[in-house]
Amino acid sequence: MTMIRTAGARLGMPATAVLALLVAGCGTHRVEDPADAYRRTHPTPTGISRPSTPADFPCPGESPTPAPPPAAGISAAPGDHYAENHGFRVPFPLHGRSRCDGLAAVRRIEGVLEPLRESGDFAPESTSRALTGLGYPAAKVRSYEMGPTAVGFLVEADAAPLCVEGTMGRDATEAHAFGGYPDHSGCDTPSGGH
Repeated sequence: MTMIRTAGARLGMPATAVLALLVAGCGTHRVEDPADAYRRTHPTPTGISRPSTPADFPCPGESPTPAPPPAAGISAAPGDHYAENHGFRVPFPLHGRSRCDGLAAVRRIEGVLEPLRESGDFAPESTSRALTGLGYPAAKVRSYEMGPTAVGFLVEADAAPLCVEGTMGRDATEAHAFGGYPDHSGCDTPSGGH
């Protein structure tokens, strides 16, 4: 009888060893990203180009070689996911015809605010009044105090969206145009991502 028990125990050892190997190997196999698998099996034909940033051209009143737009982004140390996690707060740059429309809106806004700056009128109400005087709806214009000698403003110039944001202070009026934010409609800075 002892032989049967030993034989039964010996028969169970290979099954236990196989199970132990399977359990030990769990988690070491990585599943391939479906997009990578598709690209590997379906390479891009050589005659087809991938989408790229639209070409910019000189806008009316601009020199033939436009200055590069200010770098908008959130910098972080390598390995830090702060920039990745806050990418929803980086505005879209404008290109092509939209960039020209944005530059024209910036010139108009800076032009109407310059007399207020020169007279020392930094009241948000005066700024809003000047911007709505350009034809922007009051619901699409925001201005706010940034101290006794500065005011900030945000204008949703059109529904594309074309946004103009800036400040008017004692030394200068500065504005820049952008095309909204990812995962968000409108021109105000989003408070949370997806």
